[in-house]
Amino acid sequence: MNIDTISKPHERLAEILDGEMDAVNQLVRTRMASEHAPRIPEVTAHLVEAGGKRLRPMLTLAAARMFDYPGDHHVRLAATVEFIHTATLLHDDVVDESAQRRGRPTANLLWDNKSSVLVGDYLFSRSFQLMVETGSLRVLDILANASATIAEGEVLQMTAATDLGTTEAIYLQVVRGKTAALFSAATEVGGVIAGADEDQVKALYEYGDALGIAFQIADDLLDYQGDSKATGKNVGDDFRERKLTLPVIKAIAQATPEEHAFWERTIGRGRQEDGDLDHALSLMNKYRTLDATRSDAFGWATNAKTALDALPDNDIRSLLRDLADYVVSRLN
Repeated sequence: MNIDTISKPHERLAEILDGEMDAVNQLVRTRMASEHAPRIPEVTAHLVEAGGKRLRPMLTLAAARMFDYPGDHHVRLAATVEFIHTATLLHDDVVDESAQRRGRPTANLLWDNKSSVLVGDYLFSRSFQLMVETGSLRVLDILANASATIAEGEVLQMTAATDLGTTEAIYLQVVRGKTAALFSAATEVGGVIAGADEDQVKALYEYGDALGIAFQIADDLLDYQGDSKATGKNVGDDFRERKLTLPVIKAIAQATPEEHAFWERTIGRGRQEDGDLDHALSLMNKYRTLDATRSDAFGWATNAKTALDALPDNDIRSLLRDLADYVVSRLN
């Protein structure tokens, strides 16, 4: 494959990191095996082999490559990141009672909730084994903290999801937990294992954090104005599922008493009727909250690119800059 013909930055990154990603995939397949419980590799393989961009493990490899890391611990850490991500997806689908992921039936639908939860627990355990093998307490600290933050974010989302008092600050805290924590940990540990200095490690953390936030805000905005074929979701799914995302939070903050009563009925109590989604969209357009959300996403993408200025100027840095633009390019 000619790299010059590939337009998407994550695809160019995958091509550059091809050999290392092969090593990560091989390690994932080896470590998800279980001699005594064949259900474990069955469930894991269903999700791992469903595709996906493998963006998080690639970020770990890219951060290490940026500093010309000569060892192989970055492969273990990339596999760790993939296991943590896969474990959280298994658990999320149970919590959300999801029936589809990446266009395929979820593991909890094909097997059951118990299998999804327990296999997710197994993958978390495997991820900690891989971390320990690097011999770095710093890496263990970063990824353990990220795992706790992810779980904390999911619990916060569960309690804030239909609470009309949810503020933008709480929304940001949820996003940092459910999405950005693993992005920032993925980039940070790649720099740590490669021996980057403290300012560079901090910059890698800030890049991953801002990239993850931009990614999630863009995702939430596309729920209201995206192309269903491109996103794999129906427009308004978050509204129907009573999820308080940024465009709605911004609209509620400016609502008249009558509008607030509408949001309380549809989101707070879940009593939705025909035409409610159209009315919700009209309120978001009235207060231009879709435009404001779009500006927020681009602002976080800019923060991600700014963080890169402290890092070595090479091809990897250029690709990471392009990646920050790409996650919000879907909004153009």
